[in-house]
Amino acid sequence: MPALTHQFGEFDLDSARFELRRSGRVVKLERIPMELLLLLAEKEGSVVTRQEIVDRLWGREVFVDTEHGINTAIRKIRQALKDDPDRPRFVQTVTGKGYRFVAEKNGRPEASQPMEGRTPRPPSGPELSSSSLSTTAAPTGKTKIRLLIAALCFVAAAVLTFQFRARLFPSTPAAQIHSIAVIPLANLSGDPSQEYFADGMTDELITALAKNRNLRVVSRTSAMQYKGVNRPVRDIAHELGVDGILEGSVERSANRVHMTVQLIYAPTDTHVWAQSYNRDETQALSLPEELSQIVAKEVKAATSPAPQPRYIRPEAHDAYLHGRYFWFTFDTAQTLPYFEKAIRLQPDYAAAWAGLSDTYSLQSLGDVPPRESLPKAGDAARKAVELDDSLAEAHLSLGAWYLWNWDPLHADADLRQAIELNPNYAESHYLRHYILLALNRPDEALQEEKRATELDPFARPWGLGKCYIQLRQFDAAISELRMQSVARPNATFVHHLLALAYQLKGMAKESEQELERQFELDHNAEALAAARRAYAKGGQKAVAQWEATVTKARSRKEYVSPWEIAQDVALTRDKEETLKYLEAAYREHSSRLINIQNEPIFDFLHSDQRYQSLVKKLGLKLVP
Repeated sequence: MPALTHQFGEFDLDSARFELRRSGRVVKLERIPMELLLLLAEKEGSVVTRQEIVDRLWGREVFVDTEHGINTAIRKIRQALKDDPDRPRFVQTVTGKGYRFVAEKNGRPEASQPMEGRTPRPPSGPELSSSSLSTTAAPTGKTKIRLLIAALCFVAAAVLTFQFRARLFPSTPAAQIHSIAVIPLANLSGDPSQEYFADGMTDELITALAKNRNLRVVSRTSAMQYKGVNRPVRDIAHELGVDGILEGSVERSANRVHMTVQLIYAPTDTHVWAQSYNRDETQALSLPEELSQIVAKEVKAATSPAPQPRYIRPEAHDAYLHGRYFWFTFDTAQTLPYFEKAIRLQPDYAAAWAGLSDTYSLQSLGDVPPRESLPKAGDAARKAVELDDSLAEAHLSLGAWYLWNWDPLHADADLRQAIELNPNYAESHYLRHYILLALNRPDEALQEEKRATELDPFARPWGLGKCYIQLRQFDAAISELRMQSVARPNATFVHHLLALAYQLKGMAKESEQELERQFELDHNAEALAAARRAYAKGGQKAVAQWEATVTKARSRKEYVSPWEIAQDVALTRDKEETLKYLEAAYREHSSRLINIQNEPIFDFLHSDQRYQSLVKKLGLKLVP
């Protein structure tokens, strides 16, 4: 039985923990190189042939670019071990055969001497060949005939086994894959500035796969939690609730792109399919869509028709990937110029117009006055749909603009179209739940939020809890948010919403504790001390008054939406001042005002005629 831990030089290779450590510190090594290193170590100095490596790492039934795959894995092993291939301390190339582990392992030196210096072992089993027979006795004529007949029988049996193996040994893990997560592609370029490209290609691969409606595909934000994480596939699959994992790498150099991907059936850690691609930059743009079609066929999922290929200039695509990279950090100052650059380079680039619209919409939610950004968001979204009506992201952008422009009916039409085009895109389900809340369809809204959470559990761990608050189901909200606070104790907004849920439930002490926890996680010692003083002086109302005072003071130095101020003031139960800020939000055309009926903090205003008039002007139905 092979050793669980192999010690060599300053390294420890722990097969049980699937971990390589150097002087006690974990060394990052991807799955395939790690498996190859374990194989070499287990063989204890014997030559490991390239075919043995293929059988161990990919299996005989999987077609893969073995030359590039093995070479890349060996290169990564040597990088991790700081091993010189010309003067190897650990891994020696045996020309024409394979590789041998030559380190001093587990306290004894491995056989690093040339093969001629070792006593050869007699061949046995399948390794017995005609050349080895010749060293003993020459076969007679009858023996030759018997050997020929045996060889023919062996070949016939192999052919029959190959033809009927599916019937004899039914093992189709691919057919058992109904859900899949794409682990972020590793950037093998050696240039950290190329991370945006690897992430962008991952994002486009997820988007392309998500169009297959019979396959549940985990959305980007949750998948990105596992970027660079060296963990067993089974653990990742269990945490994301999937049975298939797609992983790989991308290497970009000059004008060429090399991508290697493999599909794994997670419950048994079985390699289902693998492939490598070498493309120039122009051809690489179509790789995500091409891969999605191949994967869908492998897992027997119904494939959507491949979209008509559109020419995208590599420079424009590069700018677009940069924009999306910063979009996921909510850094609109960085995002905006890249989308604008992509459009300058290619004016008919629909995805770039959708990205531009999303950026302006995000700004309208708090960064800048909505009258400055919202019209630009609408223009860009309409342009995106005009250029490519089959683009789900374009309909999502237009639907978002309709919603923030207080038109939930038109918003719902575009969001339903976006979901039809890409049923696995969590953002569409998340936004539609807001639309359905505005349309007073609470049960459907809850289902859409649950679907969004299922597709992207890491994106908004607070999302379902907030939905329960908006539905006035405070016990359910507290239960959900408490569970999330245990699973993700450092998620500050979870504690913020939990404090609100407790407050609405009338549990003042618990609410204050959660608010203090939020300030602790934000490392805001000044706010923490001020909140404690206010609570000691006047309880929860005093804390709310302090928060409202801080927000109003901030608004005198920078732009703060009157909607945000209205929310803070509402918690003080000051009716006149709350209505004043809500009316200011209406005059400003505040995007979030569409949510007014779904915020329980405004329930104390529902009987006021001024509130009712405001709701009617928004075109919303009054909720008791």
